[in-house]
Amino acid sequence: MKLSPSRRLYGLGGIILVMLAICSREFGALGAPSFIVPLAVAGVAYLLAIRELLSAPVFPKRVVVIGLALAAVWHVLFLVMPPGPDDDVHRYLWDGRVQQLGYSPYLLVPSDPALDVLHTSETRTLNNPGVPSPYPAGAQLLFRVIASIHESVFMFKIAFVAFDAAIVVVLLQFLRWSREGMHWVLAYAWHPLLATDVAGSGHVDIVGALLLLVSFVALGRRWRTVAATAFGLAVAVKLLPIVLTPLYWKRIRRRDAALAAGVFGLLYVPFLRDGEVPIGSLGAYVKSFRFNGPVFVALEHVGSPEVVAGFAVLVGILTAIWLRRRSGPWPSEAFAWPMAAAMLCAPVVYPWYLLWLLPFLRSTSVLPIIIWTVSIIPTYYVWHLRTIGGPWLVPGWVMVVEYGAVAAGAAIIGLRRLMEPAIPRCSTN
Repeated sequence: MKLSPSRRLYGLGGIILVMLAICSREFGALGAPSFIVPLAVAGVAYLLAIRELLSAPVFPKRVVVIGLALAAVWHVLFLVMPPGPDDDVHRYLWDGRVQQLGYSPYLLVPSDPALDVLHTSETRTLNNPGVPSPYPAGAQLLFRVIASIHESVFMFKIAFVAFDAAIVVVLLQFLRWSREGMHWVLAYAWHPLLATDVAGSGHVDIVGALLLLVSFVALGRRWRTVAATAFGLAVAVKLLPIVLTPLYWKRIRRRDAALAAGVFGLLYVPFLRDGEVPIGSLGAYVKSFRFNGPVFVALEHVGSPEVVAGFAVLVGILTAIWLRRRSGPWPSEAFAWPMAAAMLCAPVVYPWYLLWLLPFLRSTSVLPIIIWTVSIIPTYYVWHLRTIGGPWLVPGWVMVVEYGAVAAGAAIIGLRRLMEPAIPRCSTN
């Protein structure tokens, strides 16, 4: 007997739940086969779920309710697990803590012996302790607020899961307003990276994704001031969405653009020293940090890191300009592709960077990006290699799997479009 799309979706949700439950128990062995294999199976089940979401225009409301309940369960499974000892959330806690003590995270180097008294048991293991913080001012002030509530990485994880839940709420409201199928909220909520990298590791990228989604929705509703302000705040969390600036051309007023720039600038006022805008270790990040960025590494042979980083930004901006000219008023894929293009050329591409893209993946035109959000999972193997004394370097076979899957998916989609029969034009005679 052939199962209905709803029943198939239930089955795939059950598979994701079981696989992520196994992953949560192996979270302390991040990158080990016992972690990656079930996570990869969950990723494949997610891709099959996307196929089901594309197969039917409408699903019963109970499917959405049960689907969101399943997502809540596997979020909780990871939320209660401690993050890795050097996950970024420990840096967030340090940055928030030192701000409360009256210091600038852009100036303090955590490994400085003179600062030992400022550490807690949760900040002593933060990563890259030899450099100050690289995060923009919006993220820094958020760290301070969360740390003021309670100085613990668990508090940060709770806050980020709350931002994750807010994205679900905004998406539901937007889908209802735009008359799209409500089931598309599961394309976001069911993604395995939300469990591992938000509820598990606690990455701030989810905050920027929420702000960017709010900006996107506000742009569609013609709430131009809200759209511009939310965009400025998103850039202040991480600089990635700056490549989307062309999408706002002639869609917001000049005063709204000035407001966005003003909001961004005001966030830096508490950190100004002698009139200089602090950037922390952002320069060191561009010059020295490398992970899963084969395009950047290849181009680095013909240009300086700063030039290649500028090229990555330019690629994203040009993609946004192209989409601005050919797309409709505010298609979601127009927000996904420029950021994906810029990240493809970036020096560092961690799995959680792709969290920025997840709220905008709801059509066949972004299937290569959807595949990328899953094919990037094997890069976690590097964490396992580090524990056994290996280099902090993505193996070649992992990048072949990751980017090869994206290329294969894009090629298949392109071939199918070429093979589609042309729609005959009606004669006017």
